[in-house]
Amino acid sequence: MDVNEYKKLVSLSLEEKIKLSLEQVRQFYEFFDGKVYVSFSGGKDSTVLLHLIRTQYPEAKAVFVDTGLEYPVIKDFVKTIPNVTTLRPKMSFCQVITKYGYPVISKEQARWIRQYRTTKSEHLKNLRWNGDSKKHYKISEKWKFLIDAPFKISDECCDVLKKRPFKLFEKETKLKPFIGNMATDSRIRMIIYLTNGCNFFSKVGSEKSTPLAFWTTDDVWAYIKKFNVPYCDIYNHGIQRTGCIFCLFGIHKDKGQRFVATKQLYPKLYDYCMNNLGIREIIDYLNANSNANIVTEIEKKEV
Repeated sequence: MDVNEYKKLVSLSLEEKIKLSLEQVRQFYEFFDGKVYVSFSGGKDSTVLLHLIRTQYPEAKAVFVDTGLEYPVIKDFVKTIPNVTTLRPKMSFCQVITKYGYPVISKEQARWIRQYRTTKSEHLKNLRWNGDSKKHYKISEKWKFLIDAPFKISDECCDVLKKRPFKLFEKETKLKPFIGNMATDSRIRMIIYLTNGCNFFSKVGSEKSTPLAFWTTDDVWAYIKKFNVPYCDIYNHGIQRTGCIFCLFGIHKDKGQRFVATKQLYPKLYDYCMNNLGIREIIDYLNANSNANIVTEIEKKEV
């Protein structure tokens, strides 16, 4: 698929998108003879995905990974949904950041910084610093100062806390996942969608379906409104994304607003995050060494 085809899909009406998404759902469901599940985070995207799939397959199983990093209200909401299996990772977030490092800026940048700092390959080191002939695959100039950060940086957190439990579940049950990813979520997800489309069958053990890949956030909210879909109350408190509470991916984009909301709603979690997990040290380092000015509004008032 090329970008123009993608743009045509994005411009479709909600009704047209629902129809196309259900076609992708049926194709994937029938290909695996119903041996599927819905990856359910409790967030709005996976809530809509689960609702959409259950309009056709009411008994579809949902699977939630309790990483220990979700907002408490997310966990409460998940408990209200029937037929949800809860998984738990083998490591805690504290163990992950101690062993691998913190998830900072983005998955790509964190991966490349980690590789630059740990590799023994001069070729890989050069690639991560200078990129290829088109300047791809390199650490962004504005984040190169993180090479010298006094804390570990890594992209491993999502893999350890989320992907591994799902993969183990799939291995044990032989079920294949529906996932609520959208191409607009990130550059990586856009590339994956343009390359594979919604349904990916070609690699054994990695099969998956992303029926909402060509949807937008506005489509998700329009669907919720149209069908009166119950959703987690966290969105009514200024939270736009319900990812892990302590995650620092995208921190430069929302200027730390995730921590503003955390302090207002869960002050004890905020204090643990900032002072016990070392997040304050990372934010201070980012503020001191970049133009990102990652200071929460609450922090500004306290200064």
